[in-house]
Amino acid sequence: MTSLGTAEAAPGELATGRLAVGEARDGSTVGLPVAVVNGAREGDTLYLQAVSDGDELNGVGVLGRALPEIDPAELRGTILVVGIVNVYGYLTAEHRNPIDDTKINRAYPGDETGTSSERIAAATFEAATRADLAIDLHQGSTSRMIEEVRVRCGKRHARHDDCLELARVFGCGHVLDRKGPDGQLARVAPDEGIPTIDPELGAAVGWDDDSIQAGVEGLFNVLRHYDFLAGDATLAPQTRASGFEQYGSPAGGLVHFRADLGEHVAADQPLFDVCDVFGETKATVRADSDGVFWRTRRLPSVATGEYVCSVGTDLDTV
Repeated sequence: MTSLGTAEAAPGELATGRLAVGEARDGSTVGLPVAVVNGAREGDTLYLQAVSDGDELNGVGVLGRALPEIDPAELRGTILVVGIVNVYGYLTAEHRNPIDDTKINRAYPGDETGTSSERIAAATFEAATRADLAIDLHQGSTSRMIEEVRVRCGKRHARHDDCLELARVFGCGHVLDRKGPDGQLARVAPDEGIPTIDPELGAAVGWDDDSIQAGVEGLFNVLRHYDFLAGDATLAPQTRASGFEQYGSPAGGLVHFRADLGEHVAADQPLFDVCDVFGETKATVRADSDGVFWRTRRLPSVATGEYVCSVGTDLDTV
């Protein structure tokens, strides 16, 4: 029998339940939705989580589409799933946990006696550290962006190559291989010996079918490559960026982009114009380096110095 919270599954079974993380303001128990898929045959353990940012729903779309397609009788090993990490943010459609105004993916490894976000981080980190591999599903909720997978432990980390291999297998086409901020699951779980990645499944406020499907295909690639399921993974070369240049606006106005997401851009190539409300160009911003046009703001209106876009640089193929 394998359990996560109240979900208990015997070999060859799938079970769902709740993982308690505290109480709400009315004193009722707050539980994260969890699932255990316990394979009929012994093997490794994969940990999956989604919605650590409360408005990033593509990850839960991946889980809802993929889990019904996994037959526990055909599975080798175990999959532990937390379907919604930031349950408070999810319920209020907010990015951060509104109870303590914290981004949960900056709170790992957490503290079981700490703030609301620290307690959620501690509970989910305990589940993640039971696994051999971990995947933390995200999306660019406040930006437009390409599908990518992030390796966040840093290139000198002992588990870096294992994390990079996991990212390559997930196979979104692009990998950002750059050390992440303190408190990210994909930054701290490798310290416990667990290769962990952070797929960023496109960008939409809410739900995007194409990005969800990319995540489903990536998940099944992982399950096949690491022998959870029979069959061959579909592997392809991935474009890796090790640098990340961000561009702000030199003026206030409306942004008109001169490059498309995913486009390879050259140094000095125009990235965007800033125009006034009558269409007159006030400024043009050019790329500092060769790279891939990676991410942009969603709304066209900007103030002086406000973030506009990012270019992934220092490219190679993995």
